[in-house]
Parts: sequence; C-alpha cells; structure tokens
Amino acid sequence: MAMVRVNGVRLAYDEAGSGPPVVFVHAALADRRMWERQYRALSKTHRVIRYDWRGYGDSDDASGDFAHHEDLLGLLDALDVNDAVLVGCSMGGAISLKVAADYQGELTGIVGLEATAYAPGRYNEFLHHPAIHGGELCASYTLGLCAPSSPEAAKRENWWYYAQGGPGVYAGDVHYYSFDWDAREDIRRIDARKCRVSLLTGEYDYSCTPAMTEAVAAAIPDAPPVAKRTLPSKSITRPPPAPRCVVDTGSCARSARRRRAGSGR
Repeated sequence: MAMVRVNGVRLAYDEAGSGPPVVFVHAALADRRMWERQYRALSKTHRVIRYDWRGYGDSDDASGDFAHHEDLLGLLDALDVNDAVLVGCSMGGAISLKVAADYQGELTGIVGLEATAYAPGRYNEFLHHPAIHGGELCASYTLGLCAPSSPEAAKRENWWYYAQGGPGVYAGDVHYYSFDWDAREDIRRIDARKCRVSLLTGEYDYSCTPAMTEAVAAAIPDAPPVAKRTLPSKSITRPPPAPRCVVDTGSCARSARRRRAGSGR
C-alpha cells in the first residue's frame, strides 16, 4: 500500500505491473480490496492501480465539501497516469461516467459495471438505525442483488466486504446516489468516438437494471447499436465463467491527453 496526497487528503492505493494503465474505482461501502482478482490478473499485462475513496479503507476521513470524481482526477495527475481505462462498479461506475463526460479526451475509455446516470429509490431509513446492525443489514441488502446462479463463495465474499463499512457510510452513499446523483445530461457530452464506453449490468441487480444501463448507452451520441447479452450475476469479486451482458459503445479511438494543470482543469 502507498499513500498520495490529493486535494488536501491522503488517498491509499496499490499499483502493480506495466503497460497500458487501468484504474479500478470501487463501489459504495466497499474499498479497493474488491478488485483483488482483477488487479492480480491484469497486472501481468497492464499498469494497474486501485485506490480507496476518501473516507474509505485506508484513506483519510472525509470532511467538508468534495467530489469523488475530482479526487480521481487528482489521483491520475499525482501518479502521472495517461490515457487510462477506468473500471468502476456501481457508484464507482457513476464516478467514471462523470469523468468520461468532463475529461474524455484524457481517457482511453471506461468500463461501467452496474453504472447508471440516475438511480432513485435505493435509499431507506433502516440503513442507519439504532435498533439495527448496520453492517449486517447493508451487506445483506447488497447480497440480495446477486443472482441465484452466483457462486456461493463469491456471494459470501461480497457480503464480507460490504459488512465492514463504518456506521452510516452506506446510508450516506445511497442517500446521495438516490437523491442527488443525476448525470443524465452530463453523459450526453461523452463522445464514443474519443472515449470507449463498455457497460455491464446483471439482470438481477434491481439497483441498476439492464433498462437503466440501456438508457445510459442510448444517451451517448454517436454510439453504435447496442450489443446485449445477459449477465447472471453482480458478483464482481469472482464472476461466473461466461458473462452474458455487455453494452459496448464506440471504437477505441484515443485522443491527445490535455494535462490538467492548476486552474486549467
């Protein structure tokens, strides 16, 4: 593990391998450990980076006003990452969509797992309640997004990761995601000719349904026809052997990177 100072806080991250850069952006309540298998596999052929958002894992606590996508951009600058592919899950996928909308000329592409531009209805008051064990509730709440066909060991591993968030963290995340997050207009700025966008969504994940993913793809200008298959599971830590849902928009065109420097960002 290493630490890098970004926007006034220290973010924890791991880095391995060499080659084209891939940056993993974890889901709400999770941390960088959720990418362990993907991190190890891709490090054989790529420069791979996984990090903890502020307030998560080993990173500094969150306080004051901040934006996760600005922290991600600061991390890319601090580590001198050029033309990366961002791989984001759930709320991490939403962060990746925002970066692609605003800074697509600096990316090769993004992969959004359960990523949507608008996700109302997920929040409930029991996620942080004095009579309820928040860790078990939040983990079980997320476990319910997995398909019956998901490997049992993978589902339990997901449960364990999601059980370790601090009190109220997931409630705060989901409140933001349900009431404040709306990037339906932002994603219209993504140019699929410059920044490749791949979206993968499990058919049993009611927090980001295939229809919500299709709406994201439909909103991206110049995207080619959607190729749809169905993924039986949200089990990201250990996916089933034959994934079945991919929405792939755009060719892998790369544009010159514009350095983010000072107030020019």
